[in-house]
Parts: sequence; C-alpha cells; structure tokens
Amino acid sequence: MEKLAINGGLPVRKEKIFYGHQFVDEGDIQAVNEVLRSDYLTCGPKVEEMEQCLAQYTGAKYAVAVSNGTAALHCACIAAGLKEGDEVITTPLTFAASANCILYCKATPVFADINPKTYNIDPESIKDNISGRTKAVIAVDFTGQSVQNDEIRAICEKYHLIFIEDAAHAIATTYKGKKVGSLADMTCFSFHPVKTITGGEGGAILTNNKEFYQKLVLAHAHGITHNKELMEEASYEGSWYYEQVALGYNYRITDFQAAFIMSQMKKLDWFAKRRKEIVKMYNQEFSKIPEINIQEEIKESDTCPHLYTIRLNLKKLSCTRREFFDAMSAENIQCQVHYIPVYWFPYYKKLGYEKGICPNAEEVYRGIISIPLYPKMDNQDVEDVIYAVKKVIAYYKKR
Repeated sequence: MEKLAINGGLPVRKEKIFYGHQFVDEGDIQAVNEVLRSDYLTCGPKVEEMEQCLAQYTGAKYAVAVSNGTAALHCACIAAGLKEGDEVITTPLTFAASANCILYCKATPVFADINPKTYNIDPESIKDNISGRTKAVIAVDFTGQSVQNDEIRAICEKYHLIFIEDAAHAIATTYKGKKVGSLADMTCFSFHPVKTITGGEGGAILTNNKEFYQKLVLAHAHGITHNKELMEEASYEGSWYYEQVALGYNYRITDFQAAFIMSQMKKLDWFAKRRKEIVKMYNQEFSKIPEINIQEEIKESDTCPHLYTIRLNLKKLSCTRREFFDAMSAENIQCQVHYIPVYWFPYYKKLGYEKGICPNAEEVYRGIISIPLYPKMDNQDVEDVIYAVKKVIAYYKKR
C-alpha cells in the first residue's frame, strides 16, 4: 500500500492545486485597461453593454448588473416586496447569502430539504413548508445543476409565490434547452473569482417582468431614477434632473468590472465545454469506487458545473471526513466543503433554528467534499486529482 504524504510519503504532485481558480487571459486584461484609460470608470456605457450581453445570452428580456451575487439576491428580494411577517422557502445546502437576503428584508427563511441524490431543493419539501405567509421560493442550482424548474414553477403558480432562482453556480446551464436566467421570475448570478466567469466580483439579476426590472433598477442605485416614467413629481427641469422615489442601495458595478465580465463571456462556451470534460473524466473513475457517491444529474439539466463534489461513504472508510480532507491537502490537492447547512450557524441558532429540520441536507453535508474543477486544469491535473482520491481511499478503506 502506498504511503500517504500526511504520513511521510511522497505527495502526488509538487505544486498545490485548489478546488477553484479564475481563468484570466490577455484579452481580459486589455478589456480592463481600455476602460481604465477611458472617460468612465463607473456609471458609464460598459455596464449597459454588459446587461445587454447577459440578456442576449440567457434569453431574458432584462438584466440588472450589481456589485456581487449577494447584492443580486437582496435586490431580488426587494423587488419581490418581501417584508416583516413574510416567509420565503429556500435550501440549507447553500452559501449563507441565499438565506441572509431574506433576513435583510425582515422576512423569515424557511428551510426545505434536498433531494439526497441531486442535492437540489426537493419540490415535495417545498410544498410541505408552504404556509399562509409564504411569499417566495429561492431555489439554488447547487454545483451548477438546474433545479426542477417545471415542478417549482407549478408550485409557485398554484400558491401565487414568486420564484427566485439563485443561479450563482449555474451560468451557461440549460434546462430543457433553455438557458438558466430566462426561466424563473428573477434569476441571480455571481461573478466571484471561483465562479465560471468572473469580474473580480460582480453579480446580476435577470427577469422577463418589466415591473420587477424597474424595481431592481431602483433597488441597486439608491432608489434614484432619471426615468420620467418613474418620477412622481411634474417638475422635470432638464437632463440633469433625477428623483429618489424609493429607498435603495449602492449596489452598482464598475465599468471595468463590466468590461472584464464581457470579455470572460467570450470564453464562456469553452469554459463550459472544458468543465464538462473534466466532470466526465471524474465520473468515469469515481463511479467505480464503492466508497464514493457522486451527484446525480436530472435529465432536463445540461449542466455547466461550477463545483464537483464527491460524497464519502464513511461507513466503508476507517477515517473521518476531516482526516480524508487533510490527507488530500498533504497530497497537494486542496479541497473544500460546500456547504455547512445554513441553519447550523450560531447566528441562525439564536433566531430559533435547530439541527434536524432537513435530515437529507445534514446527511449529505457530513460526507461531501469539493475537489478541483476549473478550465485551466489540464489532463495531468485531472489525473493527479483522481490518483490522489484513489490513493487516500485505498489507504482508509475498510477491509
């Protein structure tokens, strides 16, 4: 049996590889430089160009670019009219922002359980958690796989709920041939560096609803408008005139970030293609290992994967997840865990949430690890990750 690096053996690779990493080329740098030498660094033409680019790519009618993915979620909640006393159903297997955005509006997150095979929110659990105070559903495309859009849409229509899709992981994913971004009432993207495309930071909300669009525009820019149609007083004094008609936030994105994101979008189809190639290589190898479970994909989702998770079958291993994680790190394969159930955090416990309300999500969390996945990886990188996983499994498998 090969000696693990954590026990003094040789690591699989000399240089550490991480679970995610941005891909930045000279085209991206040039796009940013051009804006830095232009007249506008913010509030300029590149932001509108980026919004049009996103709308065209996804097939949505409207796009609003914002400073980050959390801001996108918050703006969507504002546009949905969330207020104190309202409830919003979401998943616990997500980054905290998917629930925090509900709290920002003084509404109450209600956590529905996940499908233990796909790791996405279970439509049946959504139905089980609907009450007379439910106002919206925030469904998260975990790892990039689309949620069951048709089923969730039907539930939302039946109970008159607003459907917000947290697609921070899912740009370039399609559901039944339609791009994520054009399906829900509002869809939120993130452009954080480990996401499929990046602007350093950044986010966007896509919608086909003009009323939501107008509210999103106000929410992300102080509640201030230059649009005569939205002004409430008749004293329009000239092109410089504006009115604050709502209480909004400064969630605007800069022009150089917008230019960066548009440059990244030129590579998006290749990013998606390479990510799918890596996932195929992983699935071919890991599906043969009984100590590992891999995430199942619904047939309706043509997924552009943001993350690749393996779920350890700890009953067949003599190690804990922490020991497996540390052993992989010693092999110079730096993994991550996505995600701690949101309601396990101390802040949420103080709000009255307790462990046990979503048993599937909790059980999946106990065994999942995210391994490296990004387009800059070459085949040798992928083979190193596979070899390291097999090496650590071989050492810890029960005999």
